[in-house]
Amino acid sequence: MVESPCVAACRLNTNKVCVGCYRHISEIVDWNKRNDAENASILQKVALRKQTATEQKGPTSPITQAEWQAAKIAARLG
Repeated sequence: MVESPCVAACRLNTNKVCVGCYRHISEIVDWNKRNDAENASILQKVALRKQTATEQKGPTSPITQAEWQAAKIAARLG
């Protein structure tokens, strides 16, 4: 099982990317339901985001229940 990169600092930037783990909200939802290959692919994207990340500018906000539910629905449909 691929371990989650979560660092319990869940705040989204304006692009809906967590400033703690660098995953997009769509990559966070249902992490435990994805297979290892899917999660490994996400971790590759995370690594690239970390490498190219500059100082986080702009507002951040906690993930809201509405955002979480919308992302879960999108994951089921996609």
